[in-house]
Amino acid sequence: MSQSYPATALPPGSVAPAFNLPVTPDQKVSLDDLRGKPAILAFYPADWSPVCGDQMALYNEILTEFHRAGAQLVGISVDGVWCHAAFAEQRKLHFPLLADFEPKGAVARSYGVYRDGEGTTERALFVIDADGVIAWSFVSPLGINPGADGIIEALDKLASPSSFQGVQP
Repeated sequence: MSQSYPATALPPGSVAPAFNLPVTPDQKVSLDDLRGKPAILAFYPADWSPVCGDQMALYNEILTEFHRAGAQLVGISVDGVWCHAAFAEQRKLHFPLLADFEPKGAVARSYGVYRDGEGTTERALFVIDADGVIAWSFVSPLGINPGADGIIEALDKLASPSSFQGVQP
């Protein structure tokens, strides 16, 4: 799978920017909460768009694969917590959706995947190692579900450090 980055998307080898985003009106999840094991950040444009719904449903179906690799998955979009709650309930999602709502897109901007023209995020994936370094990243065209193969390959490489160089996707 070839890699395609907008000019500012953070590439592998970059330190993952810290965040602390709401998952409910009174609970937040931070990058520090995810430290010590791999983390998967799945940025997506909007809860109710058809491609986003399919992408999040796919990740929900294979969540046990991610957990077997010791990884925690979080979805991130600029939608608010109530929108996320309704979407997660309707799709029966079993992973947190984080609201990069206010200031709008601040975390997406720090990862280089905010779409200024639309006020949404790119469809972007980041696998972050246990130490907070981006091990793999991928930006998909908005209308295409990127699937999970790249995530699983990146997690496999993290599990066998001798084959992982830290800066190669």
